[in-house]
Amino acid sequence: MLEERVVESSEKRYQKELPSLPISTIWLISFGFLGVQMAFSLQSANMGRIFQTLGADPHNLGIFFILPPLAGLIVQPLVGYFSDRTWMPKLGRRIPYLLVGAVVAVIVMCLLPNSGSFGFSAVTAMTFGAIAILFMDVSSNMAMQPFKMMVGDMVNKEQKGFAYSIQSFLSNSGAVLASIFPFALTVIGVSNSAPKGVIPQSVVISFYAGAAVLIICSLITVFKVREYDPDEYAMYHGISKESTKEKANLFKLLGSAPKVFWTVTLVQLFCWMGFQYLWTYGTGAIALNVWNTSDPASAAYQDAGNWFGIMTAVQSIGAVIWSLVLSRMPNNQRKPFYAISLLLGGIGFGSVFFIHNQWVLVISFTLIGIAWAAMMTFPFTILTNALKGKNMGTYLGLFNGSICLPQIIASLLSFVLFPLIGSSMPFMILLSGVLLIVGALSVPIIKETYAK
Repeated sequence: MLEERVVESSEKRYQKELPSLPISTIWLISFGFLGVQMAFSLQSANMGRIFQTLGADPHNLGIFFILPPLAGLIVQPLVGYFSDRTWMPKLGRRIPYLLVGAVVAVIVMCLLPNSGSFGFSAVTAMTFGAIAILFMDVSSNMAMQPFKMMVGDMVNKEQKGFAYSIQSFLSNSGAVLASIFPFALTVIGVSNSAPKGVIPQSVVISFYAGAAVLIICSLITVFKVREYDPDEYAMYHGISKESTKEKANLFKLLGSAPKVFWTVTLVQLFCWMGFQYLWTYGTGAIALNVWNTSDPASAAYQDAGNWFGIMTAVQSIGAVIWSLVLSRMPNNQRKPFYAISLLLGGIGFGSVFFIHNQWVLVISFTLIGIAWAAMMTFPFTILTNALKGKNMGTYLGLFNGSICLPQIIASLLSFVLFPLIGSSMPFMILLSGVLLIVGALSVPIIKETYAK
């Protein structure tokens, strides 16, 4: 113990504060986030529609929605752990994983919407789609996590809140593009209907466009950002260069995680459960409440699917605007605005249950977007401020469990809850509102700390 304290003291003596980065550099670090979030948004906005079109029973939708968070739960801690111990002279620490993940995601994005186009039976098509979803999430998670890690690696505590707000802004801008593509393509004459079991071309082409944006945006970050080399990283984070190569036990790291890791995780539990039900049942809820249909093969249902995409874009626009507000937020106002944002989001979710006019839903989804912006900004800012440089990526990967586990729990609970409430998709969205409000009430338990 004494030897460890001497080494730690010696390391801190040579530590330098992370420098303030030019605003342009902060933007470039996160630019690829626009493309990655576009992929996630296309997936989340269209998964329910895709699998119901392929023939999935609404009672079993939760099965398909377990796969993405399960992939993230496994992949992101591994990306964090291995990237903490990686250095490639021409690419860096996090960027190699970003690059591989982006390339694989592009391939899978071109396959997923064609699940019903290969002449497979309904069961085979759904199996193919489920495997494609799994690979898409593995690769997208692999591409996404490095952006969060680079902010933790390179941005000081004064600029970190701003940096994560920029990530929120870019991710929601990507979500806007992803969400409006099927609707916009339909307007210009691309078919929004297809034979039974086949995904409409408006959705297929949207995925192709998203794949192109993903690779272009990721390459901008790859070519324009230079990560700190091992000597610089060790100096700025007060650790030894050798310590970045040490093996670590993930369970022991969890045991020694700062308390704020767990308190933020509790808030995340309620929030991500709520959003999981939106992605699973949102299209069906709007189809029933506004278009008065529950038949996925009907033109009305596909119109509702397009409108859910538009509402997802509205949510993202609300999040973009709110992200700009949050980027100017002083550190001592984080928690109040976190709680208020989640409360407004809960009201937005709850209102969907009562609304039967497609245009009034704009208000609901704007409020949901406010909560989404807060969820993209505050948790990672609060956590990375409490972490030391050693095992930064591993901790961020483990923290992704606070996003993935709630989605898995929500999907498993849906097998009980959905039949219990009379198989009502609108009621599941009302439940999301309750969960967001509970999340807002949980924010005061968070006690912010800063790594020394």
